[in-house]
Amino acid sequence: MSSALEAVQQQLVTQLDAKPSLTGLISGIFDGPPPRAAFPYIALATGASLDWSHKGGVGRELSLALTVHDDGETAARLHRVMALVEEALEPGLDDPDGWQIVTFDFRRTRIVRSAVSPWSGLVEYRARVLKS
Repeated sequence: MSSALEAVQQQLVTQLDAKPSLTGLISGIFDGPPPRAAFPYIALATGASLDWSHKGGVGRELSLALTVHDDGETAARLHRVMALVEEALEPGLDDPDGWQIVTFDFRRTRIVRSAVSPWSGLVEYRARVLKS
């Protein structure tokens, strides 16, 4: 059985992959920044996993972060990709093998850019899961 974080991240990628308007706009979804991917792309960040157990079962509270990287002149395409990510995840996630998703909540977005790097847009979610 996979860890809660791994299982939920797999469901998250499955949900994003099911949205053609998103997948047609990005070069891929990666486990961290890839060495030579074409922009824009999405990189999953290693999230935090906190204990969310109860007296009769094992549970985890997971922090899920996706970073959209883009080298556009403006942030317009980045905003579009981030909106499509939110749209794809709006219905929530299916329960992954071995875990039940109790809550899946949007947390925040943030866009940053320095003078020497591409745009980065952070999209964060929180999931609370119980081992089934």
